Amino acid sequence: MIVSCRKTAPKVADVEVSETYVKDNYTKKEVDITMRDGIKLHTTVYSPKDTSKEYPIIMQRTPYSSQPYGAGNFKEKIAPNIHMMQDGYIVVYQDVRGRWLSEGHYENMRAYNPNKTSEKDIDESSDTYDTIDWLVNNVENNNGNVGIWGISYPGFYSTYAVVDAHPALKAASPQASIADFFFDDFHHNGAYLLSYFRATSLFGTPRPDGDKPIDTAWYVLPELPTEDQYQFFLDEGPLKNLDRFFEYETTDTPRMAKEGVTDDYFWNELKEHPNYDEMWQSKGLIQHLKNVKPTVATMVVAGEFDAEDLYGPLETYKNIEKYNADNYNTLVFGPWDHGGWARRKGQNTVGNYYFGDGISEFFQEHIETKFFDHFLKGNGDKNSGLPEAYVFDTGRKDWKTYDTWPPAGVVKKDMYLSADQELTFEPKAVEEVKFISDIKKPVPYSEDIKTVFTPRKYMTDDQRFAARRGDVLVFETEVMENDMTLAGDILAKLKVATTGTAADWIVKIIDVHPADEPAYEGMQDHLKMSNYHLMVRSEVLRGRFRNSFANPEPFVPNQKTDVTIKLQDVFHTIKKGHKLQVQVQSTWFPLIDLNPQTYVDNIFKADESDFKTQTHTVFTDSSIEFSVLE
Repeated sequence: MIVSCRKTAPKVADVEVSETYVKDNYTKKEVDITMRDGIKLHTTVYSPKDTSKEYPIIMQRTPYSSQPYGAGNFKEKIAPNIHMMQDGYIVVYQDVRGRWLSEGHYENMRAYNPNKTSEKDIDESSDTYDTIDWLVNNVENNNGNVGIWGISYPGFYSTYAVVDAHPALKAASPQASIADFFFDDFHHNGAYLLSYFRATSLFGTPRPDGDKPIDTAWYVLPELPTEDQYQFFLDEGPLKNLDRFFEYETTDTPRMAKEGVTDDYFWNELKEHPNYDEMWQSKGLIQHLKNVKPTVATMVVAGEFDAEDLYGPLETYKNIEKYNADNYNTLVFGPWDHGGWARRKGQNTVGNYYFGDGISEFFQEHIETKFFDHFLKGNGDKNSGLPEAYVFDTGRKDWKTYDTWPPAGVVKKDMYLSADQELTFEPKAVEEVKFISDIKKPVPYSEDIKTVFTPRKYMTDDQRFAARRGDVLVFETEVMENDMTLAGDILAKLKVATTGTAADWIVKIIDVHPADEPAYEGMQDHLKMSNYHLMVRSEVLRGRFRNSFANPEPFVPNQKTDVTIKLQDVFHTIKKGHKLQVQVQSTWFPLIDLNPQTYVDNIFKADESDFKTQTHTVFTDSSIEFSVLE
């Protein structure tokens, strides 16, 4: 039987606008704003046609283009959401330095420069400051207050804006914000996310014609000659065999002659910097959030099932909170994939899993709009009417509000990976559980046969297909007699061994639904909610980085070794009648690349002969530390 099982949604406005609303109600002006070092950044300003009053400025800085270009070409929708578009804001979009129609040279995750001694010393913070300074002094009918928002990479620039912030910047909302490419998007705890392979050229293709501004895409995404991504990457073998996808010989860009270097500077960075060295560390933004000015209110937004940027927003919120105790800093943590809160679909699903109706619409109307209105149009005090944490329980499927995140009342509880596939609150006799990690048959991360630009859906995928493999260890509770609410991070404290000298370790937290759970409309035909294995959280650690991300080290064969993996925050209730399950495995393909399972200095340069099948062991004094709300 299939039922809709829709929860009653909070009341939201039924808003529709015409395709020409922006053109009918806004004037558009494109300007090139000069930065302190003389570089000009292309900027588009949408101003309300009603000039009888003043408006705050809301801006977004992006590497993805402020298109459409040209005076008569308008975006169909502007501003963070439809309500703000209708309520009256001056909306600004800017191509960041070195992208599209902006001058200068682009640096992927440009490092912050805290010691600027001349006008030649620039970074994204100074570019934002100079842009805001020009806007408040040159755009008519602005009220002197500026806000900034952005999702994903634009979220990174939103975070950057609060570092050395301009006095006019009153509100910033980093959403799904990148914080560090060694932990977001292209890496997770040192493991390379092969699933992002096709996105590489987007960030690493040099602009043609001497890096001049350009209004059309100059990069080409690699096209794989198959829809079976798993088989393609398995057949390709070592990562170095993929270099050919990043050789961009053109008339004005001859091939680089240096052996082993491609034309894609981001692919070269990935290859030449496999460890968390000075290059990656310098690009990280988290460590620069210790002195955020109290004049800037921040609202960090994260999707609980965001496959791309989960580390970034959570660490952004936590570090602003830790080091800036008097600031207005809040968190919204909802049941979305990457950027799902910005869409208006009515029914809120991630992959095959349904969470309710009107959730994104509620966020836009009652949280996001309220935040910006208060700090850009209202008195801007701390009494915004919003809580410290607006979080969605993805098990109970409802919103909760808290004065802190994680909430008061959370306690740490260990559960043990015991023998006979049991997950227990008390440790039992220490035994060895072994499995063979066959590099010719790695564990897939999804049942789907497709080629993706970036992964999303797998975050809520039914994991029973993995539970039934011999190279995936399963540990499970009995049917829960009471609800158990997980609220905060999860720490997997594994004790392992391997016959080789290298291994990856993957831990997945699963909510096993009861047999009588009804199916939802819109699920893939081969699935049922009966016994659905919902992946609540998952994470990988490349084992060489178990003690240091900067200084990798091999395993000693057959030696019992501690491997600790931090899984990002969750807010999920394992309900009475469900079971809590933990899966442990060593491959997750092609979400992450294959570990050779013999230690090499740089996996990007490993040879075919380095890849070996190994036997791994998990000891039953391994445990999972949950944050449990009591």
